[in-house]
Amino acid sequence: MTRILVTNDDGIESPGLRHLARAAAREGHDVVVAAPVSESSGSSAAMTAVEEHGKIILHKREITGARHIPAYAVAASPAYIVLLALREAFGEVPTMVLSGINRGANAGSAVVHSGTVGATLTASYAGLHGLAVSLDVLSPRAASSRSGGAALDVISEADDEKRHWSSAAELAVRLIPTLRHTAGGTVFNLNVPDLHLDGIRGLRRASLAQFGQVQMSIAEAGEGFVRTAVQAADELLEPQTDLAALAEHFAVVTPLRAPVEAADVRFSLDAVEVHSPAL
Repeated sequence: MTRILVTNDDGIESPGLRHLARAAAREGHDVVVAAPVSESSGSSAAMTAVEEHGKIILHKREITGARHIPAYAVAASPAYIVLLALREAFGEVPTMVLSGINRGANAGSAVVHSGTVGATLTASYAGLHGLAVSLDVLSPRAASSRSGGAALDVISEADDEKRHWSSAAELAVRLIPTLRHTAGGTVFNLNVPDLHLDGIRGLRRASLAQFGQVQMSIAEAGEGFVRTAVQAADELLEPQTDLAALAEHFAVVTPLRAPVEAADVRFSLDAVEVHSPAL
């Protein structure tokens, strides 16, 4: 049995969060949920929180259909929530972090902006395994620059509930044994098409595409302001990448690691003069 923290960046009320938590609990894992009280998309690994009198605000919540899973709504970013979990804020320290299920794919190099991925990379610094899970549900037509590579759309709560969250949750828990057999600190980034499991062509490993699904541009600039717009990326899909696999209705997993020194970069500092101040 694995002690698992389930978090996200879409907020405690997200349907993807409860599907992921319930799926992990059904597999017999020891699950605790701690997620932002409101949406934190695009927060990457930011360490932000709302404090009152020096205290970070959190409230106990109940997960629909899973009252036995302890859950907390926290006024903090996903990465900060992971940091709190590592300090036993929600009970026993987790050994794995599941983050998601995000509303919209987190793919390509734009994952650097994702709060969903940022939570798992924060866990990896402590040697934990992490699994970031996203459902490719949306069109970039109504996207936001805050999405961190995932297109955000205006959809009703009823439509949101019709998405195939269970497909992503099922594939995520199936990946847990594989993830546990990797080196400590490894993160899997899983993107799943918004399809029933029977309609998904399979699971592939793929590299990150050079670009995300959406790109930001400056729509208007004036005195003291700029206005941004987000549109679908117009680059051709690169073969063997996560975005190409998603376009072909494959679920796709990409292993990630937190930033490390670029030890292969060679350069000389001989020509750089550094003078100590005169004593």
